[in-house]
Amino acid sequence: MAEATVSGSHTQPRARARRRNLRLWLSAAWLLLLVVAAVFAPLIAPHDPLAQDLMLERLPPMGLSGAEPGFLLGTDSLGRDVLSRLIFGARIALTVALIAASAACLAGSVLGLLAGYFGGWVDRIVSRLVDVWMAFPPVLFSILLVAVLGTGLTSVILAIAIIDWTRFARVVRAETLVQSRMDYVHSARIGGASRLAILAGEVLPNVLPTIVALLALEMGVAVIVEAILSFVNLSISSDMPTWGGMIAEGRASIHFSWWVLAAPLVVLFLTVLAFSQLGEGLKARFDPLMR
Repeated sequence: MAEATVSGSHTQPRARARRRNLRLWLSAAWLLLLVVAAVFAPLIAPHDPLAQDLMLERLPPMGLSGAEPGFLLGTDSLGRDVLSRLIFGARIALTVALIAASAACLAGSVLGLLAGYFGGWVDRIVSRLVDVWMAFPPVLFSILLVAVLGTGLTSVILAIAIIDWTRFARVVRAETLVQSRMDYVHSARIGGASRLAILAGEVLPNVLPTIVALLALEMGVAVIVEAILSFVNLSISSDMPTWGGMIAEGRASIHFSWWVLAAPLVVLFLTVLAFSQLGEGLKARFDPLMR
């Protein structure tokens, strides 16, 4: 009986680990598929995403009555291929996710590390700045910034980076405070290492799994924010295909061509979910405490 209990206690963690690994690999596979589609969009897309043909308007996806060969996900109200627009829209989404999230991560992580490790007046200044910044609703703040900076991909990236650095600063500061009290940090101080050497060589490697997980999550947030801005026509030019713009168009014609709305919604949901699961999976794999 005792052996069965011990065996069961060992089996459950292994089962959870297998499920985490499965989610990690599925998320990575989906994101890799998106990256490949974005990089090779001109070669993969079956049609020009901007080409209009009113004779082909609102064609249903393959498998439904009235579908036409060559239009796997159907067409929109202007006869544009939905699949091609999704593929080219991935370019915008992933570009914003990568650049904006990385900029927010760099700025917020540096400030969080300095505030958490040095404390004192550095911590007070960073903490007050974070409090003031987070007093503004993030979505409304991003819309205001884009309205001030002007529409365009650069403005969207700047708006997301300016808003979301606070998330990194708060989390990294808290994690740095915990790591700074560990025995290995005290040992390094006794050994004569400088404060910057301890921060870079001892604290940062142990905070890095949290930063990586938060970066993956922030990429998903950046994709959502870009979709919101393009939904209200504050992202790039309305002629360029974006997932948010496709959702806005599909919402207007949902009773006539539901697939125009459903396709970008599903892709957006899967992408954000993949970034979230990737972040959790990477933290579980590289964080020694979770292992």
